[in-house]
Amino acid sequence: MNTYNEIIIAGLGGQGVLLAGTILAQSALEQNLKTTWFPSYGAEMRGGTANSTVIISDEEIGSPIAFSPSGLIALNALSLNKFLPRMIEGSSIVANSSLINPNEFKSDKNINFIPISEIADKEIGNIKAANMVAIGALIKILQVPSLDNVLKALQIAFAKKPTLIEVNIKAVNAGYNYK
Repeated sequence: MNTYNEIIIAGLGGQGVLLAGTILAQSALEQNLKTTWFPSYGAEMRGGTANSTVIISDEEIGSPIAFSPSGLIALNALSLNKFLPRMIEGSSIVANSSLINPNEFKSDKNINFIPISEIADKEIGNIKAANMVAIGALIKILQVPSLDNVLKALQIAFAKKPTLIEVNIKAVNAGYNYK
C-alpha cells in the first residue's frame, strides 16, 4: 500500500481547523492506518491563526511535525502564503477561493482553488461547514483516507451532537464531488 501523507490544515481560529484535523486523524484510524494530530493556534484562538498537522501512514510515524508536507488546506490567504513555500513537489493543495484571490498567487505548485465558503454557505446552508467541504475536496485528490472512513469519523466526532452529523456529511460530500 505504501501510504504516507503529511497534511496541514490552516486558517483562522473559528474556521474549524482543529476539528478538521481531528476528523482526518480519526478517519485514518477507521482505515487501520497510523496517524498523528498536532494542533497549533495563537493565544487568542477565535480570529487568530490556527493550523493542524495530520500525518497518515501505514507505518510507524517518527514525529508529529510535518517536515515534507504533501497536503494543504488553506482556508484564507494568510495561511496559503505561510504554508505554500513548505509544500513538496507534487503536493495536493486545496485553497478557499471564496477568501483567496487566485490571481494573487503565482506558484509552480498545483493549487486547487475551490469556493469552499461559498459552497458551505449556499449549498449546505451553514458557513461553519466550510472545513468539511475542504476535507472532502482534499481526500478526493489524495484518495486517503477514504470517503467512507471520513463519514464514519464524522459520526464518531458528532455522536453527542447528532443533529450536526447530517450537515457535515453533506458538506464533505459537496467538497468531494466538486467538479
